Amino acid sequence: MESVKQEVLIVGSGIGGLVCGAILSKNGYHVTVLERNKQIGGNLQTYARDKCIFDSGVHYVGGLDKGQNLYKIFKYLDIIDKLKMQKLDEEAFDRIVFLSDQKEYKYAQGYERFAETLIADFPKERDAILNYCEQIKSICKKFPMYQLEVGDGFSKSTVLSIDTKAFIESITQNERLRNVLAGNNGLYAGIGDHTPVYVHALVLNSYIESSWRFVDGGSQIARLLCKIITNAGGIVKNRTEITRFHEEDGKITYVEDSNGKRYEADYFISNVHPARTLEMLETDKIRNAYRNRIMNLENSLSAFMVNITLKPGLMKYEKTNYYCFLHDDVWQTMDHTDETWPLSYCLFYSASSKSDTYAEAITLMAYMKYEEVEKWKDSFNTVLTPESRGDEYENFKKAKAEKLINLANERFPGLKNAVLSYYCATPLTFRDYMGTHDGSIYGIAKNYKDPLKTFISPRTRIPNLLFTGQNVNLHGVLGVAISSLVTCAEILGMEFLIDAINEAQEA
Repeated sequence: MESVKQEVLIVGSGIGGLVCGAILSKNGYHVTVLERNKQIGGNLQTYARDKCIFDSGVHYVGGLDKGQNLYKIFKYLDIIDKLKMQKLDEEAFDRIVFLSDQKEYKYAQGYERFAETLIADFPKERDAILNYCEQIKSICKKFPMYQLEVGDGFSKSTVLSIDTKAFIESITQNERLRNVLAGNNGLYAGIGDHTPVYVHALVLNSYIESSWRFVDGGSQIARLLCKIITNAGGIVKNRTEITRFHEEDGKITYVEDSNGKRYEADYFISNVHPARTLEMLETDKIRNAYRNRIMNLENSLSAFMVNITLKPGLMKYEKTNYYCFLHDDVWQTMDHTDETWPLSYCLFYSASSKSDTYAEAITLMAYMKYEEVEKWKDSFNTVLTPESRGDEYENFKKAKAEKLINLANERFPGLKNAVLSYYCATPLTFRDYMGTHDGSIYGIAKNYKDPLKTFISPRTRIPNLLFTGQNVNLHGVLGVAISSLVTCAEILGMEFLIDAINEAQEA
């Protein structure tokens, strides 16, 4: 007699939900993924304007050279050879720029090249730079899952309570070098005297190992993962908003959507923010102390983005990213007022299959606090449920966009003249599409002063309810993919899953 496949219901089709769905589908589970938005993918979502494709959140990724951690996960999922990717400039995948000297400090790929490039700018700091590289690699080795190895959490406990800013200050007395080494902290919303060094190390290491852009957008990852699920007989359903998790006799028996339809399963995985999940769950199995801790966790900041389509042939395409600072202290960039905004910004090029000579589109991004758009918090606007936020909001966006474009034009002369059109995203945009209360795009803020408080286990006190996504582990494609492994290991077993990933590399 043929055995019946166990049902897995995943709420949310972000990277975490889709990777979990693909892994479990490969291992014989019948998976249903429910997504409230029109488009699947969470931060992998893309949109097109003037025939240009923009990424909503994933502008570049690391760890995709053969044998590296994200490569191994994508190889196991059999999508690595199907992705359209472009390797960034090996001499400078990131460039750090300060208004006070206009010099470009380059981050190169590969630790040897990374070190030698910085040493060329800071020859007296050779020992400090080499020590920094060794320390970063050493920190990463303390995290077994990051290495795709089975291990306990003892080794990483030695670095959880170290502050990134203090760590870098211990490396060198050179103020400019200190700020250069933290110069792309926009990758992880780094805050001085707050962000643990392990976050800095795990994120930066993957990009030093190798840095890539997805040609024509990161949504291709979502499509490929979706295909794995559906080819195995699973279902990926959009336009379905889950509003309730129903617990009975200590287990989740079904979830219910906004139309009252119920979906039953053996396992339930929530890819939405844990706080939002708990809001939808009424149960005495979750202790009030745990519920209060989750509900009161601090989220990282959001951002203001200007996605710009460019006139043909006016702006050269570059395989690099720019992190530009108006002041010398990179840790002050979140401390802006309305008058001083922005204190820094990033510039990302969009990779297109049409041409890599001239840029078709770029994205400018600057930190923005939710409070700056809170007056419009009662509005909700997505493609699926469009709603005008009013003229005042539109004028707010236009003023911010023009200020950011004018500022970037000072560093990139000719940019303003090359603008064909532009489209803005604010913390409200991220809130409405990503499902967070405050538009956070980096997940729960990590704090070295209380590191265990911000670690969220995928396991809950309800045995068939699991968490996944950027709030469980780290943000970003790599961080969320690893969190998906941790979640799936609760069902499949960690040793089994790690062995399967490593065995897949020999195929």
